[in-house]
Amino acid sequence: MKNLVLTLTAVVALVLYTMVFVVYEGQRAIVIQFGKVKRDAESATVVYEPGIHLKIPFIQTVRFLDARIQTMDDEADRFVTSEKKDLIVDSYVKWRIKDFETFYLKTGGGDKLRAEGLLKRKINNGLRSEFGTRTISEIVSGKRDELMQEAMEQTAESAADLGIEIVDIRVKKINLPDEVSNFIFARMRSERHAVAKEHRSEGREKAEFIKADIDAKIAVMLADAERNSRSVRGDGDAQAAKIYADSYNKNPEFYNFIRSLEAYKKSFQSKNDVLIVKPDSDFFRYMKDTKGQ
Repeated sequence: MKNLVLTLTAVVALVLYTMVFVVYEGQRAIVIQFGKVKRDAESATVVYEPGIHLKIPFIQTVRFLDARIQTMDDEADRFVTSEKKDLIVDSYVKWRIKDFETFYLKTGGGDKLRAEGLLKRKINNGLRSEFGTRTISEIVSGKRDELMQEAMEQTAESAADLGIEIVDIRVKKINLPDEVSNFIFARMRSERHAVAKEHRSEGREKAEFIKADIDAKIAVMLADAERNSRSVRGDGDAQAAKIYADSYNKNPEFYNFIRSLEAYKKSFQSKNDVLIVKPDSDFFRYMKDTKGQ
């Protein structure tokens, strides 16, 4: 009897365990019965909110689905503008499940990776259509928000077939392909080199003009200085001559004596000097006699 009670208790516990399922916050659940999604009396899909719920054991199977907003941030893709220019666009998408039955059926049992693969193709088609009608300047200008809005509206219709709601589409970065970027950078460098060369040429021209102007001013200043020095030197020589003349007129003998001493000093200044004159020359007149007799 005791074993029977234990057995019945275990069976009841197992039945209760298989009957009860818990839906956590951020999740939704649907029940599969005989391979079909459970519906209510009005043929609407029964979606279980967070909480504790019951199901028929061994007949109904519960599938849990994430009801939170998801982020799909994959590798950048290449798009072509209306100018037939390639762009590498890095974007991300915010999405969530809106129709849980459709999502479950279209994604092979609620497979998130498969869902994002299908969604990415739809979003890329929408972005490709929007990029293909715009130029590069329009894409990188303030019209980017308008482009994203139109792409989201266009993608939302096709994403609804998967039971998905598109919350937002954003472009993080737009780059040119490497080969195009290298070509543009090379052209920019060439243009900058040409501009720099032109500026250097203009600088050298201005430098030569400034140098020539300064050289001309220096030449004028040197000429004026030379003229002034000659004038001053001439005035000095004239004053010296006048002083000599006045001195000579006052005492010719003393003047001749001083001049002879100066001549002796300059003549015998160096020991290597050799002077050849006659002993009775007038040059030695004041050496023989202080009065020059």
